[in-house]
Amino acid sequence: MYYSLKIFDEISDFSLRSHPTKLLSCSRRNFWCCREHIMASKYHGPINRTRRPISILIVIGLCCFCYLIGIWQKSGSGKGDKLALQVTEQTADCNVFPQTTLDFESHHNYVETVETSELTTKRFKSCEAKYTDYTPCHEQDRAMKFPREDMIYRERHCPPDDEKLRCLILAPKGYTTPFPWPKSRDYAYYANVPYKHLTVEKAVQNWVQFQGNVFKFPGGGTMFPRGADAYIDELASVVPIGSGMIRTALDTGCGWSVFLDSDNLLHSHHVDKVASWGAYLLKRNILAMSFAPKDNHEAQVQFALERGVPAVIGVLGSISLPYPSRSFDMSHCSRCLIPWASKEGMYMMEVDRVLRPGGYWILSGPPLNWKTYHRVWNRTKENCRAEQRRIEEYAELLCWEKKYEKGDVAIWRKNINGKSCRRTSANICQTKDADNVWYKKMDACITPYPDVKNSDEVAGGELKKFPARLFAVPPRIANEMVPGVTVESYQEDNKLWKKHVTSYKRSISLLGTTRYHNIMDMNAGLGGFAAALDSPKLWVMNVVPTIAENTLGVVYERGLIGIYHDWCEGFSTYPRTYDLLHANRLFTLYQDKCEFEDILLEMDRVLRPEGAVILRDGVEVLNKVRKIAAGLRWDTKLLDHEDGPLVPEKIFVAVKQYVVEGDEDQSTPNDN
Repeated sequence: MYYSLKIFDEISDFSLRSHPTKLLSCSRRNFWCCREHIMASKYHGPINRTRRPISILIVIGLCCFCYLIGIWQKSGSGKGDKLALQVTEQTADCNVFPQTTLDFESHHNYVETVETSELTTKRFKSCEAKYTDYTPCHEQDRAMKFPREDMIYRERHCPPDDEKLRCLILAPKGYTTPFPWPKSRDYAYYANVPYKHLTVEKAVQNWVQFQGNVFKFPGGGTMFPRGADAYIDELASVVPIGSGMIRTALDTGCGWSVFLDSDNLLHSHHVDKVASWGAYLLKRNILAMSFAPKDNHEAQVQFALERGVPAVIGVLGSISLPYPSRSFDMSHCSRCLIPWASKEGMYMMEVDRVLRPGGYWILSGPPLNWKTYHRVWNRTKENCRAEQRRIEEYAELLCWEKKYEKGDVAIWRKNINGKSCRRTSANICQTKDADNVWYKKMDACITPYPDVKNSDEVAGGELKKFPARLFAVPPRIANEMVPGVTVESYQEDNKLWKKHVTSYKRSISLLGTTRYHNIMDMNAGLGGFAAALDSPKLWVMNVVPTIAENTLGVVYERGLIGIYHDWCEGFSTYPRTYDLLHANRLFTLYQDKCEFEDILLEMDRVLRPEGAVILRDGVEVLNKVRKIAAGLRWDTKLLDHEDGPLVPEKIFVAVKQYVVEGDEDQSTPNDN
């Protein structure tokens, strides 16, 4: 290189003295071109010197000609100039374009909201203080209009459109951002969940204690007086907890239960009201989906979510559970008092539908150990014995094998396929799609196993241990059970969401930390967002809209949890239960189904103060969303796609302001 530059300098010096015009076309970048021109000049100099006077004369002649043409046009003699003059005179007022406001806004770069009369901002008023724990589809006044039979009155009953509450539900006075995980498992602020009932009634059972301005959760309960950890250790002697084979669990009725027994006697019992079982499973890398009916005094689901445990309002009643078939590795009932032996075993059959082949069912509490407790329960020995016998019979009919019974606990395991079943007669469900369950009536029938070729094959496909399960090809995709999804497209989807999540973390630096522990993906697809974000510091509720392609079975096969839902209705949770909401193309999906305003108000209801929102959608849709969001008192920003401003898909980021009852006009900056 040194010698090349030296040669370049020598040639340049030569050209500067002998060939100044040639030097203009030379540079260090095109050294060889320069050398060629200069060497040509060196060897052909006499010819160039002979032609130079002729070239100069030609250039001078052309310049004079152009000068004369210019004088002629300026004098007005040219026809083209006369036409131009006429146009100028006719348009002297410059009103060539109609009087409209031109939109110079780029629709592919950073997009500000377009100000039009159609999209004027509407500022939503605050709701009355009595609505602080409002749950649209589980309100007591509406519920009492429905029959109590089969717990129908505790199921979802949403208000019609003209009765929807269209105002902002404020946090109660004194509300404080919940403790970060894992401290939130053991502590919660009283002002956030102001219910002392449990601390008085069940103080001796070590469920919850009230200390100063916080609740403390020691991890006890009726069925695990030595603590939830010791109870889980007992289960682990039979169930392979900790091996990676058990990843998803269903906690049926993590709250208060009421039912009529065979003698038509009303029984009401208290169970694990604060979801300690699910809370202590999280540290073992197991996601437990807890559900319980709403009550007016104890708010067990609200306690669970405040602690950072996945939970929804729900009940085993007359409607199918909102989960696909073969979802859970383990199902659990700790003194839930669900009448398993009634309704021809219908509730056990529903658990069987959502239990994966090879999964475990754990029953803890009545009627087990009835010889010891039947007097405490005010029941006869015969009644208790008959109930347990019916449970055993239904378990055998479902091809469940009892693996353990000691004291108050019994454990069954579901067979891996139907070849080993010895059913003499059974009512088999005739439906072709066991995952189509939204608002579908529950039937006392057995969901058939998927077909297998031999007795060792797991029906529906064998799953890998977690965390390998997270990115392995799910059996539903490998078996081509999801329309339009192939192994290749699934793998591409994973790559895409890893890229998206990396981009999100540049906008929300605390994403992936304990600051955002309770997260919801409102249009989960294949679960790519949750998989890319997976961490012991958080969990994601993957919601698959009922009008979208049914992919929730794939989500569960990846070792994630989720639920079906229609976003034209309220979600089955309390206000202020999620730290972050994410949605991909949700508003495009619903733009002809219901009002954006209603969806955004519901998002505001479930989002905690200073919680975050991330939306991906088309720029036109997000501009409408942003106008509505301004009336929700969100701080918003519209960002370009990570691939650049020319991509029409944009990213909407928002933070909900901190506003509580009594200071509606005040806000604090977000902590991000």
